[in-house]
Formats: sequence, C-alpha cells, structure tokens
Amino acid sequence: MKILLYNELDPNAITGFSKWRSFMEADDLKSADVKKIGDNLYRARLNRSDRLLLAFYHHADTRYALVLEYLKSHDYAGSRFLSHGAVIDEDKIPVLEHAPDDTPALAYVNAQHGRFNLLDKIISFDDTQQAVFDLQPPLVIIGSAGSGKTALTLEKLKACPGDVLYVTLSPYLVKNSRDLYYAHGYANPHQQVDFLSFQEFLESVQVPVGIHFRDFADWFSRLPRTAIKDAHKLFEEFKGVLTGPSVETAYLSREAYLHLGIKQSIFLDDERPAVYDLFTRYLAFLQETNRYDTNLLSHRYLKRVEPRYDCVVVDEVQDLTNIQLFLILKTLRDPSGFLLCGDANQIVHPNFFSWSKLKSLFYTHGN
Repeated sequence: MKILLYNELDPNAITGFSKWRSFMEADDLKSADVKKIGDNLYRARLNRSDRLLLAFYHHADTRYALVLEYLKSHDYAGSRFLSHGAVIDEDKIPVLEHAPDDTPALAYVNAQHGRFNLLDKIISFDDTQQAVFDLQPPLVIIGSAGSGKTALTLEKLKACPGDVLYVTLSPYLVKNSRDLYYAHGYANPHQQVDFLSFQEFLESVQVPVGIHFRDFADWFSRLPRTAIKDAHKLFEEFKGVLTGPSVETAYLSREAYLHLGIKQSIFLDDERPAVYDLFTRYLAFLQETNRYDTNLLSHRYLKRVEPRYDCVVVDEVQDLTNIQLFLILKTLRDPSGFLLCGDANQIVHPNFFSWSKLKSLFYTHGN
C-alpha cells in the first residue's frame, strides 16, 4: 500500500508518523491501529492521544491510503470531515486487519509526488501543474477548458496569507469557486478571503447605479431610426472597444476609434461614424439618468481605490477589460502579489482580449 499525504500536512510535525507509515506500507493495518469511523473514513492511532484521519482509494492496481487530517488530543469534534461535535467511542470499534476491497477509484495519481490536494474531490497534480503550484506570485496561469486551471488557481489561493481577493466577472463562477474552496469544511486561519464578482468589487469601492443591457436596449429603442440596428452588438462595442482598452482615458476619441484596425472593432469602417454618434448620445444618457458604465466608472474609481489586499486572484481574466483589471490590481499592497488565470479562447464578451495586450499593459503601467 502507498501513502498519499494531504498537501497542507507536515509529516515532520506529526508525532510517530514515520513508524505508522512503515506499518501501512507493509499492509500491517493491525499494528497501524486503523478503525473505521465513517463512510470511507478511518482513524489511525499514533499514540495515546493523537490520531490521523484517512481514506482508502485505488488507482489501476495500486491501493492508496490518503492521510486527510492530523487530530491532536482526540480532537474529533474539531475535524472538518466529521459532523460538528462528533464523539467517537474507539473502544467499541474493532481494529481493521485488512484494507477494504471496495475502495473508490482515483482518476489520476502522481505517485512520484506523494501528495494530494482537496477541493470537492481528491486532486493529484501532474508534474507541470505541480511546478506551477510551487511558483510564487506574480503569476499568470493560461489553460484551456479541462486543463485543471480552476483547481490549480483555487489551491494557489489557499496558499496566500493575509487579506486576499478572488474576483471574476461572472457571479455564477464566484459562487461555484467559493463552494469549491470551502468544500469539506475547509478553513484557513492565516487568511481572510473576499469572493467577489466584478460588480460587487465596484460596489466595495462605492455603490453606484449601474446600467444593464435591458436598460440599454430600452434606451436604444427610443432613439430615432439609425443605420445601426443591432442593440446587443452596439452594447458590446461600447463596453469592449470604445471603453475599456485604455487606462489613460475613459474612452476612445472619435479619431482614435475611426482609425482602429479591422480586427479591433465589431463594426465595419463605414459603420463606425454612426456608432460614435450613438456613443456620444449614450454618454449623455448616462449623465442624465445618473447611471454608469463599468469601464467609465473603473476609470473614475482609480482615484478612490486604496491598497487593501495582500494577494489578488483574477479568474477568467479574459472577460475583463484593461481598465477593469487595472483598477483591481490597484488594490494590492504589493503590486506583485497577483495571480491571473484565463484562456483567450473562452471569451464570453467580445472585448478583443489578447495576452499581448495584457503584457503591454504591465510593461507600460506596471510598477
């Protein structure tokens, strides 16, 4: 049998661990004093007072004992894997002599590493993922769908001490990531994490009155007839092209917009004059109704935001504009304390994101 240790456990801090490990690797569960206390949950006795919690799995033809938790002084009540206030009467539970035959299967095991990570399920990083996990901020993680970048990002988040921000555009992704992060009762006393959508992040600076597409479409429908017919296409152009790319100005000038390259705008060259005319009306509409555009507001908030985080994790960074990302990073106490995660092939909103533009942003405005 092989042993895999939870990545946050230090074997040198576990009294009697080496001796116990030798028993397990020799399949001597009786000497390891293993007893079943739950559904694929076992306790092992290290000495008179200290215990380990473990689970049994298999991968291919190899059996594994995964060490989940180190409990000092019989502290079953403090375990993240047992019901709160659990009481275990060890004397009434027989010692296990053999590992169970019906163990769950692990999808992948990097046996050379000897560790595992845990979100809502067991995670074993391959050599490339582990190399990234061992790196320190600043860090940019690029990965396609199914590459494991979300799990890697959340596990990196656990390693950030102090005041930490996780932020992304999608409220759904925020909830999903928060649920994964705190799965199995995870707690880290060395950090305070804020999980925020970008909208919530803006509101943490100052609560504004925003504009959503339905408001925009209603405004657009009341305008005199124009050559531009697609309200959603126009809204995306305003959000991802006219506002957002620049951190120096709130929006592009008419001249700068008309001279954009063919791949830098959703609209054709001969359509852009009409688009910009509508954009000037849009700016007036925002002012008249005391509403805001997230890009314009991000530029305005640059003067209000204060450094308040020791580490910032930006997930699906490709969904944010340059000015939004720039505002987020202004909250760092140390400008290098960031982790960006994304995939340019998974852009939800057409903001013409590219890694080269992100690199230019850091080169021009990084400090």
